[in-house]
Amino acid sequence: ALASALCVNHSLKELNLSLTGIPDAGISALASALCDNHRLKELNLRDTGLAGESASALASALCGKYSLKVLDLSGSKITDAGVSALAGVLRVHQSLEKLDLSNTGLSVQGASALASALCVNHSLKVLNLASTVLSTEGSSALASALHVNHSLKELNLSLTGIPDAGIS
Repeated sequence: ALASALCVNHSLKELNLSLTGIPDAGISALASALCDNHRLKELNLRDTGLAGESASALASALCGKYSLKVLDLSGSKITDAGVSALAGVLRVHQSLEKLDLSNTGLSVQGASALASALCVNHSLKVLNLASTVLSTEGSSALASALHVNHSLKELNLSLTGIPDAGIS
C-alpha cells in the first residue's frame, strides 16, 4: 500500500520508516516505488532490517534520484555488496548531502568502496560511520579519500575502534 502510494504522491518530501522492521521484500517494493518519486528529499530507513539484496535494490533505485539529499541507513546489516552498490550511487549521485551508515557492520571492503566513491563525489557533506569497526586498511582508505575530497564537512568516526596505525 505504501509503495504504491509513493508512485503517485508527488508532494511527499520526507519519509521516515525507522524502527519499523520492514522485511527485505518490503524494502525492495519501496525501492521500486522510489523510481517513480522525484520529490523525496529525505529517506530514513534506520533500524528497518535493510540487508543484502534490499540494499542493492535501494541503491539501484537511488541512482536517478537527484532530489534525495539525506539517506539514513544506520543500524542496517548491509553486506559488502550493498555498500559497494551504495558507493556506486555516490559516484554518480551529486546531490546527496548526508549519508548515515552508523552501526552497520561496515567491513574493510565496504570502507574501501566508500573511500573510492568519496574521491569523485563532491556533494556529500556529512558521512556518519560511527559504531562501525574500522581496521587500519579501512581508515587508511578513508584518509586517502580525504586528501582529494574537499566537500565533506563532517565525518563521524566515533566508536569505530580505529587502531593506532590507522590514526598516524
